[in-house]
Amino acid sequence: MNPPVLPHPAGRRGLVAAAMFALVAATVVGWLLWEGRGTGVADAATPQLKLDDIPFNGQRAYDSLKQLCAIGPRPSGSAGMGLQQKLLIEYFQNLGGQVEQQRFRVKHPHEDVNVPMLNILVHWHPEKAKRILLCAHYDTLPYPMRDRDNPRGRFVGANDNASGVAVLMEMAHDMPTLECKYGVDFLLLDGEEFVFDDRKDPFFLGSRYFAEEYAKKLPTFRYHWGVLLDMVGDSDLQLYQERNSLQWRDTQPLVADIWATAARLGVRDFIAKPKHEIQDDHLMLHNIAHIPCIDIIDFDYPDSAKEWSSLWHTQGDVPEQCSPLSLAKVGWVIEEWLKRVK
Repeated sequence: MNPPVLPHPAGRRGLVAAAMFALVAATVVGWLLWEGRGTGVADAATPQLKLDDIPFNGQRAYDSLKQLCAIGPRPSGSAGMGLQQKLLIEYFQNLGGQVEQQRFRVKHPHEDVNVPMLNILVHWHPEKAKRILLCAHYDTLPYPMRDRDNPRGRFVGANDNASGVAVLMEMAHDMPTLECKYGVDFLLLDGEEFVFDDRKDPFFLGSRYFAEEYAKKLPTFRYHWGVLLDMVGDSDLQLYQERNSLQWRDTQPLVADIWATAARLGVRDFIAKPKHEIQDDHLMLHNIAHIPCIDIIDFDYPDSAKEWSSLWHTQGDVPEQCSPLSLAKVGWVIEEWLKRVK
């Protein structure tokens, strides 16, 4: 994802933005109370969950995360990406998913070559016309550009975003029998950050292409909801409500419903208040395809060994910084939400 817009109301957004956000927050709270769902905040007295408490195989999801990272760097068009694509397509097919490959090419931002891209779409219960889209980007940044020691070093993207992919990989074991009124599609997005200079290179290539094709072709089915999973494996998991997701009128009920689900389950890591405004794939899906899509993301990715330091887009984004428990919590919340979604 692109660097987030800082959430502080002062500065370029000024008092108008602060007032607008206050109005939106009031609307969301009012909606929650009217629905009788509470505020979506887990009781502070709720005991912290352990891995064995959760009926979602977080350890197997973590093993999948490690398997992806063991391939090495997986930027768009690379040999590592090719190996990952083969692994994922076979994986989902073996579990009963109907796999669709959406191929396209983009111009390299700094070289005179076209780079092959592939979005992978996995259909579960394709006979259902009303559907839900669960997304994660599966490419890695070409280099750890924010690493102070070696910005051209090796980047394996454990949290960003093998974590989101690993949650979907584990969910695939349950999807054939999961009871949901909607059909579900997994969308693995290429080219989210095929970026060498984040000041000028374009982000979100795969989600833009998917959104434009979806808007152009107007398929017989429509996506009722969309959920993007990005950076959800951090050992210190804190999932605040992303500000774009919270301010759009059509996604406010979705945000409320998922965070209320987490509160009902006692997953305190879903924190029912906003923090960051993130530029991510959900912008393309919402603004171009008009899919009500939200971003579930823990952008704060602290380095426990260095105070005030982030592992985001550094060589330190490795499996050891991620947690089976975090993956289990996210997967459990999403599956339980799918069982009750209206």
